[in-house]
Amino acid sequence: MQYDKNHALLSTSIPEIGEPKRGKVRDVYDLGDSLLFVATDRISAFDCIMPNGIPGKGMVLTQITLNWFKVLSGLSNHLITADVSRYPEALRKYAADLDGRSMIVRKLKMLPVECIVRGYLTGSGWESYQKCGKVCGIPLRAGYINASKLDEPIFTPTTKEESGHDMAITAEELCGVIGSELTGKLKTAALSLYSQAADYAIARGIIVADTKFEFGLDEKGELVLADEVLTPDSSRFWPVASYAPGKNPPSLDKQFVRDWLDSVHFNHQPPAPELPDDIVEKTAAKYRGALTELTA
Repeated sequence: MQYDKNHALLSTSIPEIGEPKRGKVRDVYDLGDSLLFVATDRISAFDCIMPNGIPGKGMVLTQITLNWFKVLSGLSNHLITADVSRYPEALRKYAADLDGRSMIVRKLKMLPVECIVRGYLTGSGWESYQKCGKVCGIPLRAGYINASKLDEPIFTPTTKEESGHDMAITAEELCGVIGSELTGKLKTAALSLYSQAADYAIARGIIVADTKFEFGLDEKGELVLADEVLTPDSSRFWPVASYAPGKNPPSLDKQFVRDWLDSVHFNHQPPAPELPDDIVEKTAAKYRGALTELTA
């Protein structure tokens, strides 16, 4: 296991089960009939992985996801267990590193789409609305301002790229990729999960402005919720207490890191600069705050 000077876990190594597939944050190991997901403390922004990590971030992502798996209803998820005492024997000696930041999950046929749901008009959606009155091809009424709550949440899928930026597509274009029936199921599932999550979070003082879901199909062809769910990496979280339409509220997610990178004129191309200690500490505090509020 490779740890940063600040004790952030940057990468994992489990020779007994081979090399993992490394994503921006997760190291995924093939266990044969299942997968081991390990959430490291790596952090990415603008599709670039920062050279240093955020201590404890992987544990926050895993614990928030596990909480959502308990809270959300209407769709099965891919979790088998997050109890390291039930892991295969080959993983037991790594228990201290895996505990709290890993889970064993079902293998699925993952769908090639990020299912974005927006409940508020912000970020690239706000920029698009200002230009053409639409977000990802969906026309919206006049009169919204930055950070406005939308009359109804909208489904705005993107492609899922192995490298580079995911590309926004319309629901109609998605039909051409995976078919109209499956597109309809994805849209219905994503909107339902978002609505459940938004209600749950706002009762705990957090607005879920937008989020992304990933889904796969099991051996019976049934839709299954997969990957991380409603975390500060995959969502925009705003504290209710500081929300005011017309401006971007302070967030409990990695927007803080994006804002710092823009403040130092990072060109959004690798290599990314090292994050200063104070930015690391403040980001870690925001992630911990999201976990505390959402699991209270």
